[in-house]
Parts: sequence; structure tokens; C-alpha cells
Amino acid sequence: MKEEKDIKPTPASHYLHTPDVLEPLTHGTLPRNLLFLLKWVVVSVTAGLLLGAVGAGFSALLQQAAVLRTEHGWIVALLPAGGLLLVFLYRLCRVYEDTGTNQIIGSITQSEEVPLRKAPLIIAGTAITHLFGGSAGREGAALQIGGCIGQNMARVLRFNDSDRKILTMCGMSAAFAALFGTPLTAAFFAMEISSIGVLYYAALVPCALSALTADAFAAWLGAEQDAFFLRTAPDFTIYHAVIAGILTILCALLSVLFCVMLHQTGALFRRLFSNPYLRIAAGGALVAVLTFASRTAIYNGPGMNVIEEALHGNIPLFAFLLKMIFTSLTMGTGYKGGEIVPALYVGAAFGASFARIGGFDPALCAAIGMAALFCGITNCPISSLLLCFELFGYAGMPYYLLAIALSYTFSGYYSVYGSQRIVYSKKENRYVNQHVK
Repeated sequence: MKEEKDIKPTPASHYLHTPDVLEPLTHGTLPRNLLFLLKWVVVSVTAGLLLGAVGAGFSALLQQAAVLRTEHGWIVALLPAGGLLLVFLYRLCRVYEDTGTNQIIGSITQSEEVPLRKAPLIIAGTAITHLFGGSAGREGAALQIGGCIGQNMARVLRFNDSDRKILTMCGMSAAFAALFGTPLTAAFFAMEISSIGVLYYAALVPCALSALTADAFAAWLGAEQDAFFLRTAPDFTIYHAVIAGILTILCALLSVLFCVMLHQTGALFRRLFSNPYLRIAAGGALVAVLTFASRTAIYNGPGMNVIEEALHGNIPLFAFLLKMIFTSLTMGTGYKGGEIVPALYVGAAFGASFARIGGFDPALCAAIGMAALFCGITNCPISSLLLCFELFGYAGMPYYLLAIALSYTFSGYYSVYGSQRIVYSKKENRYVNQHVK
């Protein structure tokens, strides 16, 4: 791993938007705060309702795709054809170089514009990927849908650049909460994901309101929400802490491997097939062949049902490795979706395998694995901890805290999102402003 290099700092205002002179703390603060609150209550709740409805509809679409794929297992053979349709739709809408979630992150850090047509495209692309058995999640789609709609709402409302970025994060929070049922995680994830080491606290009220609204409205509309509550956990002793630490460090290294596999698979296929139609067809064909060769469909789709089995220890020993291969082939060749749910799958499967070998509690090890993988591939420790609380409850809190701290440190500067920047060092109290790998 490369050593951090000292980089001459840019002005703090580049990231922190610090004014030359701090505004008075008392004069006019209450009226301004009330106006700020009134404005963002209206805008955030509106965004939450809109994206809650979109999220509920999108969730129902993906569920129906999963049902059809389960009932007709042979449909995986059509994954290459589905890929051709996906590329055709994107090119029909004049989207030739789609960078996915990286484009949304870029819209926050570099004011990159996201056209409104991106939202229906990612919905259609993710549905096609899930229907025909690609190994992909849905959170990447959620972030793209929410960020796209949020940014375009800001454009319609003629918001300035600062408020446009806030509304983009607001939309990301709302869509993530609607699809996952984790509003606490969603609110912080959108603020934390773009510049590691900096939280955009100006977006706290908008993100919190939009996430809560979208989550409640999507649930009211019937969207299914995932939770894997652990009612009990072993006492946090030195012995258990050491075991959890070993598992976490292994998971952190696994998260690095996962990121490298995703990026390198994409780079390899771009070199082998410059034509996007050939590239996605080749990737789809390989996934289909591997599916029939493995004689199981547990590596297709996002795999939330498999995570449930992993919590009970009912999963093949090397399922984590096969899921990484399936996901790398799917995402690296141009299919749409997200990497986070597959990463949760990999973490849960690896944790369950670790538990089986060592004779430990599979549910706790799977939960630790999920926490460590999520933190390792996103570099978002606060969101990772909150996700654990919302998915598993608080029984294993000391284990989650230890897992996330170690994973954040040992995963280095790798990420599934190439547009992220590490603003402050992971190991020293200094500004580095370094791109992830």
C-alpha cells in the first residue's frame, strides 16, 4: 500500500466553505434559523414524499423481477440479451459513458450536472439486471435516483450552488431510506460519502427530514424493509474482542480485494472489448455459465435472502468468494445496480464461514462481517455504525464499534466509489486530500 504523501493544503474553504469572517452568533440568528427551517421543511418533506413513492414503486418492481427470476430459473440464460437491451436504452438516451454513483458524488464535490433522464434509466437498468440474474444490489440505484431527482428539483427551484448540493444529498438520503428502511443511516450516509473526513452538517436537517419522510411514506405504501435483529450477543470479554478483531481485520483485507476485483474486472473488460455491446454480452454470458455450473441461484440478484441464511450459518463455505466473482463480472461489464448489498452478502458469508471454522456464533460473526465490509468499501464509519444499529439492534454494540474502527483503519484508501476523496488521513491528524484507489 502506498504511503500517504504530504500535499500542500488548499484553502479550507475549498472543502469546508469557511467564511473569512465568522458571522455573529447572536445578531439575527433566530430569524435566519426559522427561515432556514421553514424552507427546508417544505423542500425536504416534498422530496421525501416524492422519493418515498418512487422508492416504493422501484422496490415493488425489483421484487417482481426477483419472483420471475426465481420461478423461471432458465431466464438467467438471457442475461446477455438483457445486457444488450440495457446498453441500447442508455445509448438511445445519449448516455455513452455512465459512471453511476460516482457521477452523483461528483455533483456534490465538483458541481457535476446530472440530467433528469438518469433516474428512469437507472431504474430500468437495475430492473433488467435483477430480472435476468445479474449480481447487483439496489443502493447504487437509490443514490443515483435520489441524487438525480434532488439536483433537478434544485434546478427547477433556482437554488444556488450550495443549496443545490444540499438538495442532492437530501434526495440521496430519501431514496436510500425508502429502499432500505434505514433513515438514520441514510441521513448520514449522504453527508459522509463524498469527502471522507468531512461531514456536510449544513445538510443535516434536510437529510434527516427527507429520510424520515421517505421511509415512513414508502412503508405506508407497502415497501418491504430489511432487518436482522440479534436479540443477544456474547459478553464483550477480552477473548471475544480478540476473536472479533481478527475477523474484522480479515474482512477489511477482503474489502480491499473486493474493491480491486471490481475495478480491475471493469478495466480488463474495457481493454478486451472496446464495444460496450460486446463487453456486456460477454460478462452476462460468463455469469450465466457460472450460474448453471454452480447449480444454484444464490449468487444471482442482490442476495438479501442469502444474508438471512448466513446469519443462521446455512451457507456454503466459499460463498463469499463466488459472490465477489459474480458481482465483479456483473458490475465490471456494465450492468446496473449497486455494490453495497453484495458487499453485505460477502461480509455475512465470510463471517458465517469464519464462525463455522472456529466454532463461534454465526449470527454475530455474520453481523461483524457485514459491518466491516460496508465500512471497508465505503469509508463511511459513522454510517456503518448506524446501519448496524438499524439492521441488528444494539445488543452487539461493542462488537460493531470495534469492527468499524478496525475496518476503517485496515482497509486503507480503497473504495468502490472512485470519485471519493480522503480529505483527512486515516492514521494521522493531518490533511491529505488523497484520491481513493
